[in-house]
Amino acid sequence: MIEKILLADSGTGHSEEMLKALLDIPSIQRANVTVLHVVPPQVTAEAMTDKWEAGRRFLANVIQSLKLDPSHVNAMLRQGEPKDVVLKVADEIDADLIIMGSRGLQRIVSILENSVSQYVFQLSSRPMLLVKDDIYVKKINRVMVAVDKSDAAKDSLKLALFLLRDIKGGQLILTHVDPDSAHKGRELTGAEAERDPVLSAAIAEAKRMGVSYRCISTTGKPGEELCRIAAEVNADLLVLGSPDRRPSIAKALPDLDRLLGSSLSDYVRVHANCPVLLSRATA
Repeated sequence: MIEKILLADSGTGHSEEMLKALLDIPSIQRANVTVLHVVPPQVTAEAMTDKWEAGRRFLANVIQSLKLDPSHVNAMLRQGEPKDVVLKVADEIDADLIIMGSRGLQRIVSILENSVSQYVFQLSSRPMLLVKDDIYVKKINRVMVAVDKSDAAKDSLKLALFLLRDIKGGQLILTHVDPDSAHKGRELTGAEAERDPVLSAAIAEAKRMGVSYRCISTTGKPGEELCRIAAEVNADLLVLGSPDRRPSIAKALPDLDRLLGSSLSDYVRVHANCPVLLSRATA
């Protein structure tokens, strides 16, 4: 399910630590990894030459640090606008997953500051693993997934189960947030959890794959509740389904209406205290 990983490495943040944690998972250990470093355009040829040589040294150090099987890693140095190059390379290698660092900027700030990760998330149709600069990357054992009846949520469940199926002692945390219910949220167990119309199908899939699970059903604002629960259960990774948000009219331009509007995935990527894996499904 994840056979080609693109690590877009700018030299800042914790994206390299995230890749190492991910490659500890048995189901991903044989994945091919492309480590991309982008050199932005420079004013003079001399400056470009200096940046290019620095980029070569940077990539060599990264590859050495990651200690990857040489037959499963490719170092790629490109020149151009980073946000455009990341999208292009992801398509070139047909990446199953893009890993990027994120400053955790609010939507409007990310637009004004030309955030690379936000731009790529907006225009890519591929799953993205975003790692904020201010979080600590841990070994992946507890994977929390947001569950509802959408196709995007079903895709995120498949991805979470793919990651957990071979992790000894791993746990899937199935979380359903109902913004309309008047009942107080609680943890569900046993027959009560299996009777829940939203959680029952996810439970059946977890049982089928032999993955240990727990169920949490709560109410309130979904973004706030997901971030709160992720902190309470000490989740190592939060998997959230996010529809493909590329503009239908012009895929080369960010869809500002959606960026500025209400978005669960935008809220979670900014406020969650753990890495966030955004699976994609066609809207």
